[in-house]
Amino acid sequence: MTWLNSHPLSFLVFAPALLGFVILAIPQTLARLARMVGFMGAVAIFVLSLSWLLGQSGSLAPILAERAPWFTLVGLPVDYSLSVDGLNLWLVLLTTFLVPLTMLGTWNSLKDRIGTFAALFLLLETGMLGALMAQDLFFFYLFWEAMLIPMYFMIGVWGGDERRYAATKFFLYTLAGSLLWLVALLYLAGKAGSFNPAVMGPAASALPFSVQCWLFLAFAVAFAIKVPLFPLHTWLPDAHVQAPTAGSVILAGVLLKLGGYGFIRFAIPMFPAAAMHYAKPLALLSVIAIVYGALVAMVQRDIKKLVAYSSVSHMGFVMLGLASFTVIGTQGAILQMLNHGISTGALFLLVGMVYDRAHTRMISDFGGVAVKMPVFTGFFLVVTLSSIGLPLTNGFVGEFWILNGAFLSGFGWGRLYASLATSGVLLGAVYMLWMFKRVFWGPENKDEGSGTHHLHSDLNAREIAVLLPLVVLILWMGIHPRTFVAVSEAPVVALLKDAKAPAIRTFTLKPAVHEAPAAHPAPGGHAEPAEPAVKGGHR
Repeated sequence: MTWLNSHPLSFLVFAPALLGFVILAIPQTLARLARMVGFMGAVAIFVLSLSWLLGQSGSLAPILAERAPWFTLVGLPVDYSLSVDGLNLWLVLLTTFLVPLTMLGTWNSLKDRIGTFAALFLLLETGMLGALMAQDLFFFYLFWEAMLIPMYFMIGVWGGDERRYAATKFFLYTLAGSLLWLVALLYLAGKAGSFNPAVMGPAASALPFSVQCWLFLAFAVAFAIKVPLFPLHTWLPDAHVQAPTAGSVILAGVLLKLGGYGFIRFAIPMFPAAAMHYAKPLALLSVIAIVYGALVAMVQRDIKKLVAYSSVSHMGFVMLGLASFTVIGTQGAILQMLNHGISTGALFLLVGMVYDRAHTRMISDFGGVAVKMPVFTGFFLVVTLSSIGLPLTNGFVGEFWILNGAFLSGFGWGRLYASLATSGVLLGAVYMLWMFKRVFWGPENKDEGSGTHHLHSDLNAREIAVLLPLVVLILWMGIHPRTFVAVSEAPVVALLKDAKAPAIRTFTLKPAVHEAPAAHPAPGGHAEPAEPAVKGGHR
């Protein structure tokens, strides 16, 4: 118990993997036992993460940290370094929350090798938590690559008809970007004499600007593939469509967020000048992703593929917020990552629930589902409205802050790109409501082979128990977003202080209006007015 109290982060990271190996030792004939052991263990890990991490203040100091020398790589020290602070707190909790919820939500979805799948799922949780908490860059790289292995097998073994193609494409895309990033990482570590980002950052700043730009691009490509940012997104729709429901939920809920987190944690603070230099291209690609993802989603016939392309559009908003280099835009990006994890994760769970009953995901195979499954329809409607950003839901707040940050960024392109990105909100409403109307409110499809014909039961108690906490979070995050971003405000301000953006603006989440801080000098030597304080977190 003493070790547990002294090393809570190590326990959170490695307990899922240990539990996974225990499950692998359980005979296949006891698949139900293996599944129950995995689920109960994942619930225990979530409860412990809540008790250890919640209630902490959002200061610049880590909430929890563990650090010790580990080994030496080509003469460079690699540290065993884990920490949780305002930048990763809610992403860690999102991970520990979604894993048991996904297990419960897909309880009867798989019919073979259930124990092996549960073990791989827990191994993937270790990879995700390790990547989120690792503070040594080589340590982070090890977890980043480790995540590929369980996800590859989850798609390749339990996926759809084209599962091997999708799994291989996912693996090669991510690995190619990671190898390029590894070369840049080793080069910079050699210059700095360490893999510690706090040491590598100043070493990077001392390099010629052209070298900084190349290093930033290597980091950015690896993270952009994971986001995924247009045009590096093509692996995502295939992976989502072919993956089993649990794989799709965790892929959308957590794995994509690691790309945005990589920008926030490493790429931007280590290369602030280069990041500013490439702000416009990043913003342009983000706007293209927003509009392109929405347009392609509009023409999809498969509900799951429609949700997959919606992820491309929604993650484009995240990257636009980061490219704005404003505190409100970055806070919006962090909140939007959480929003997407909840809303899109819920959408994939809902699609999986109807697929388990109807064995089809084609929009044309449905119609009149609201008559046969009214409770399911109610949950799907709430999640759909959150996905399109209806006020009082989580999607509205994140997108509003991001568009606000881009519009007020002070960049010459800011207002134009923010205006173009707004069309993504409108298009999102078009494809989601069109799909909802066809599937739920359209004429009942009475063909014997139709999906509606195979719907004989509404949601059961287990499925309702899975969806209720997601709906609660959707409303909570929309009504009181300060709960989820107050802890990241101080780290975000510190993150952007070296960026020297055209308009460095302060965004406060304090409940009362305070005096606006002094103006900050712009690169051209003229003072830019600070952004006024915002009451209650809303403009």
